[in-house]
Amino acid sequence: MTTVFLVNPASANGSTGKRWPELAQLAARRGLAGEAVISERPGQLADLARRAADDGATLLVVVGGDGTVFEVANGIAGREGVEIGVVPRGTGWDFARSHGIPRRTEDALSVAAGGRTKTIDVGRARFRAWDGSERSAYFANAASVGMSGAIAARANATSKALGGKVAYAWATIAVFKRWRAAELAVQVGDERLSGRMHDVIVANGHSLAGGMKVCPEARADDGVFDVLAIGDLTKSDLMLNMPKLYRGTHLPHPKAKLLRGATASVESTEPLPVQLDGEQPGTTPVRFEVVPAALRVRVAEAP
Repeated sequence: MTTVFLVNPASANGSTGKRWPELAQLAARRGLAGEAVISERPGQLADLARRAADDGATLLVVVGGDGTVFEVANGIAGREGVEIGVVPRGTGWDFARSHGIPRRTEDALSVAAGGRTKTIDVGRARFRAWDGSERSAYFANAASVGMSGAIAARANATSKALGGKVAYAWATIAVFKRWRAAELAVQVGDERLSGRMHDVIVANGHSLAGGMKVCPEARADDGVFDVLAIGDLTKSDLMLNMPKLYRGTHLPHPKAKLLRGATASVESTEPLPVQLDGEQPGTTPVRFEVVPAALRVRVAEAP
């Protein structure tokens, strides 16, 4: 097996790049050795992952956060004969949470070296890019339209000194104060909803926004999305339900509707940002579809 490390040096507030020699030594002690490819700019890792696979790599060890996994998935989704291991070093590390990959670096490296292989679905989004053109991109964990995209942008732009969970919680409160619900039309399979909504979550994995279990039953290998349409919330709604979001006990809720399907689309009266694994590549209108069994991930052995 040929291993290549795909390293985002800017992750974990820039400490990944500084600590890479130490991390490489920790990996070697667990039998993981190979070329390290270190990105130089955002978005580059998709091409670097594709090139590594073209050159014969069969295990790509992704060292970074959810945005790093997003880039790598866009390089190799649907590619046979390639697996990824994940060493989470980002703000939210929700992809790792969704798949039980340990946060502790040494444990994550052990899983990357000898964990079992799990085949998962990914999502494909077709949306309007910021330059007005029609684009598409894959996402590995979760997508959304509405407030959650602004929350992710706010969390990514703030200090992570107290950790990603706190950064996302503060970002949620700050963004909610100025956010206004928008008129949305949501189609999931044959079901259609419309009305004023704060957010539409399209979940492939169950964890997002720094550990919130917004769609607690979402599974990345069942061929469908869990789509949560969140209506016009009050401040009281948010504050009462935030603790429940981390436990995954907020549903059912009178202002939320959960649907499941292999496709989903969202239209809005005004363009709204589309969020994919914490990144915001464009706006509505957007269509999401499940791409079955498109990514192979090393996860912890089942207990």
